[in-house]
Amino acid sequence: MAEHWIENHKRDSWRRQAKASGYRARSAFKLKQIQDRFGLIRQGDTVLDVGCHPGGWAQVAVELVGAEGHVVGVDLEPCQAVEGAVLLTGDITEPVTQERILAELGGARLNVIVSDISPDITGKWDMDQSVAMTLVADVFDFSLPLLRKGGAFTTKLFQGVGVEQLIDAVKPHFSTVRRFSPDASRNSSSEVYLICRNHTPWKGPNRSVRLRYDEAMDELVGGHELEEDVAIQSSTFSVRRKKTSSE
Repeated sequence: MAEHWIENHKRDSWRRQAKASGYRARSAFKLKQIQDRFGLIRQGDTVLDVGCHPGGWAQVAVELVGAEGHVVGVDLEPCQAVEGAVLLTGDITEPVTQERILAELGGARLNVIVSDISPDITGKWDMDQSVAMTLVADVFDFSLPLLRKGGAFTTKLFQGVGVEQLIDAVKPHFSTVRRFSPDASRNSSSEVYLICRNHTPWKGPNRSVRLRYDEAMDELVGGHELEEDVAIQSSTFSVRRKKTSSE
């Protein structure tokens, strides 16, 4: 009971701070703490905010890039406008949404990609974790070709099966890849943020992150292995020939 009270108190504290600071969500402090620690976003940068609803991260990004910067956000849910940012509604994994993002960038390359994206939670942990990991891999595949040399990428992950495989698939594309848990994250949450710095496009494999992740997961669960010396099982199943009208 005491631990529950402390957790609720901390959560309410971040909410109060967000409200007092004019941010739409407590999650804004997660990006601010990532920025304080790693300095990913600079004045004048072009930033893509994936999973931008309700707009807290876009607010922080606009502050950091300044008047000369450019912030584009995308989310399945419509988001109230953020001054200084362009927020699109759509599925980033769908070509029509990707084309809208490209059109808004107008050929500009990204300096930073920030992603707080999360799938709809069903309560079935294995399914939710699998969907979350493949969604992150798909975001990498779309946005990495748009990221400048030396650029940065940070995304939310949920600790569990597949995290190590995803990290291994991402590592070749950056000089440093590490995990970070902002203080603003709930203690009870399994979320962690992957901080990827110094994009090295000339080192990354040509094959997609999603494909390499899927292959690693297949290997993890033994999907490519065939069992040997499998005992033959008896069965009562038989195929019956359909009678014709002449029979």
